[in-house]
Amino acid sequence: MKVLAINGSPRKNGNTQVMIDVASKELRKAGIEVEAISLANRDIRPCIACDRCSKKPWDCPIKDDAVAVLKKMVAADGILVGSPVYCGGVTAQLKALFDRSIMPYQGAQFKDKVGGALTVGGAKNGGQELTLIQIDIYFLMFDMIVASAEDGFYGGMATGNDRGDVRKDKEGMDKAKGVGRRMAHLLTR
Repeated sequence: MKVLAINGSPRKNGNTQVMIDVASKELRKAGIEVEAISLANRDIRPCIACDRCSKKPWDCPIKDDAVAVLKKMVAADGILVGSPVYCGGVTAQLKALFDRSIMPYQGAQFKDKVGGALTVGGAKNGGQELTLIQIDIYFLMFDMIVASAEDGFYGGMATGNDRGDVRKDKEGMDKAKGVGRRMAHLLTR
């Protein structure tokens, strides 16, 4: 079993990465391999709606890192996605990757994969629920199985503004652990 953990933050080693690390630790405890990637150092450009990939699968004229990341997603059994809240939703980097996902969508290549969502906002009620819902809707659009945070919440959400602040949010850290454990349960049953 393998999970691809995608950090959608443009900030390297920030609060989103802390949450991904916490959830990934729970996955590894269950014997699941985790590969972590950051979109901060990837060139992911927006879809240009040329329709080329709908005529010939995986044929995209944009030469960037999106196809390579999407192929890693196809190869994984589960996908853990983390994003800080930007204007009430996911980051532009992550949204661009989501929009470019028409290539695996056409062949139902994410069907039945397990998806887990994590987000961190700079303030309580700072858009975390909306961001989680945006990630969860992405998973549902691809007919994926959505892992909650064990107790019925949308996923793992926390609060932290400055780098590392999220560690002070005990409930948020518990939710990130819960997403990791729930993904592990769904992947190993």
